Amino acid sequence: MGEKTDVWKGTLALMVLKTLDTLGPLHGYGIARRIEQTSGDRLLVNYGTLYPALIKLEQEGFISSEWGTSDHNRRAKFYTLTRAGRRHLGREARDWERATSILARFLSPGEESR
Repeated sequence: MGEKTDVWKGTLALMVLKTLDTLGPLHGYGIARRIEQTSGDRLLVNYGTLYPALIKLEQEGFISSEWGTSDHNRRAKFYTLTRAGRRHLGREARDWERATSILARFLSPGEESR
């Protein structure tokens, strides 16, 4: 397996929202593991970055949280995607797809002239 890399700047919030949209309520560790697994274990989620991102997403109204019990019978904060978060996810995903499409045109020889 290759070397793990940190999540790219500006993409963590989108990954968190998509993870919650796909799996439903999860605690921080579960969100991090899902992102790492979905990347084929090529991305490494830094918890020092994840938890501030979760706080920011909650302050923006894109996720909500409540305390519960994890699968390992530990107290954990579970995060849920809100309706505003689902709309935000849709916009951000479209913007990201547009940006990667434009960048791909620059990186593929001859593609920029289409």
